[in-house]
Amino acid sequence: MERGTAGPAASAPFSTLGELERAAARVVPEDAWAYVQSGAGDEDAMRANRDAFRRRTLRPRALIDVTHLDLTTTLLDERVSAPFFICPMARHGLLHPEGEAATARAASDARVLSVFSTLSTRSIEEIAAAAPKGPRWFQLYLQPEFAASRNLVERAERAGYTAIMLTVDLPVLGPRDRLAERGFVIAEDAPVGSGDEILAPDRSPKGALGRYSLRKDAAATWNILDDLQSITHLPVVVKGILTGEDARRAVTHGARAVLVSNHGGRQLNSAQAALDALPEVVRSVGSDVEVYFDSGVRRASDVLMALALGARGVGIGRPVLWALAVGGEGGVRHLLSLLSTELATDMALVGRRRLSEVDRTLLGAPRW
Repeated sequence: MERGTAGPAASAPFSTLGELERAAARVVPEDAWAYVQSGAGDEDAMRANRDAFRRRTLRPRALIDVTHLDLTTTLLDERVSAPFFICPMARHGLLHPEGEAATARAASDARVLSVFSTLSTRSIEEIAAAAPKGPRWFQLYLQPEFAASRNLVERAERAGYTAIMLTVDLPVLGPRDRLAERGFVIAEDAPVGSGDEILAPDRSPKGALGRYSLRKDAAATWNILDDLQSITHLPVVVKGILTGEDARRAVTHGARAVLVSNHGGRQLNSAQAALDALPEVVRSVGSDVEVYFDSGVRRASDVLMALALGARGVGIGRPVLWALAVGGEGGVRHLLSLLSTELATDMALVGRRRLSEVDRTLLGAPRW
């Protein structure tokens, strides 16, 4: 897809959020599609994420002046155009040749926060050069040796990333039955953009459980937050929190924010839906830190529900990859535009003019 193609229809061949997944399914190779769409085990957690949204409702309000709507907010003091952000996801290059560079340009132009993975197909520096305006954070998978993790953090800091997002829910990789049944695996030593020496979280062992002891990243404790803060001035966000206890531990060890997430249902088959965990985490940390959310978000109404339950920012995952596959940079740009328009519409229909007015009173009786 060439940059600069005129018109949303040309650059992003989908007109609604509802058709985006179907459009992507038609163009993505089967193995790559299985990789993007797969969840852990029987994919119960992935389905639970969507069910958590479906069983909740919103309460429309009438005769409120909604002439002027404001979607802007701040995430760790950075001004953004909307309360949603692009989640860190590995290997955008499986979906489009320009990979994370295309995603970064679209997000930066829209003034939407984007978070890029340790396992990106473009390097830390290439992503930054593609969209130097940002805003942009770096997601860290701990490496077996802390020196390698430190090197990644220092590179991100030099390249202008403004926060480090530490993922804590992958000491090992959860079982992905859909991929195993296809015989599709990404080798542990598969090269990534930031260097062949960078390792993914350990695969589940086939045989001896003692293999876990060979990976120091699987033995990490909360003290790793102290170690990270000793090597960078950037704020640390902890991703993969599902309990109040862990949220408090993160705060105790200096996290500036926590991200409630079950990794899009890709780690623990029986994990609770991330949206169901959100209220507990918000109650636990109060106003001590910002609370973000991801997992299962598909539409602006999902964003609004998560905000009503206390999230300050809401991450968009798979839909970004679908849009990238369908239209490259233009596809991601169109997705962000559709989400912003739909969020403004939904806010008008529930009678909220600005994000500070969004609270639990938006939520109606559950469907079941």
